[in-house]
Amino acid sequence: MDLLSLLNSQLQDQDVVKKISKQVGAKPDQVKQLTELALPTLLQAMNKNSQTQDGATSLLKALDQHQDDDVSDLNQFFNKVDKQDGAKILGHLLGNKEVRVEQGLAAKTGLDMSQVSGLLMMLAPLLLGQLGKQKKQQNGFGLDDLMGMLGGSNRGSNDVMGMVSGLLDSDGDGDIMDDVSKLLGGFLKK
Repeated sequence: MDLLSLLNSQLQDQDVVKKISKQVGAKPDQVKQLTELALPTLLQAMNKNSQTQDGATSLLKALDQHQDDDVSDLNQFFNKVDKQDGAKILGHLLGNKEVRVEQGLAAKTGLDMSQVSGLLMMLAPLLLGQLGKQKKQQNGFGLDDLMGMLGGSNRGSNDVMGMVSGLLDSDGDGDIMDDVSKLLGGFLKK
């Protein structure tokens, strides 16, 4: 099972959705909708950041820091998730486009900015924890493995992140952030 499918299946559990919904004061349907939009966006932002040697090295170090996060029980994970760490991760992934991405997600889901921000601060550490766990399980994990997990290489036709990249980068310029506005209904402006 690929990473995106794994995370989406974990985040469909009713108890997990209720817990997250309660923590941010949102309806379960809105939480599900946000996770379905946010996870591919965050993965693609990681992919984009890992295209440089410095970005890839930084991400590999972050995965080492999160490799022992217990992501097998999401109820427990979300009880103790470090939202400050999540905010730092989002800052690295989205940079100066973070607010625009959050605004677009809020407009698309009906959530307010604080709810979107709170959810993203929970999803970002989960994503790194899951990637860190995969990295730890593979001996000799390196840049090529990272690129394969994030869809940065074009290995195989079943590369889900390659498909997401193609969908998100509709103008083919290699920058999905300008295309997020199109995905989210044109709410975001460059």
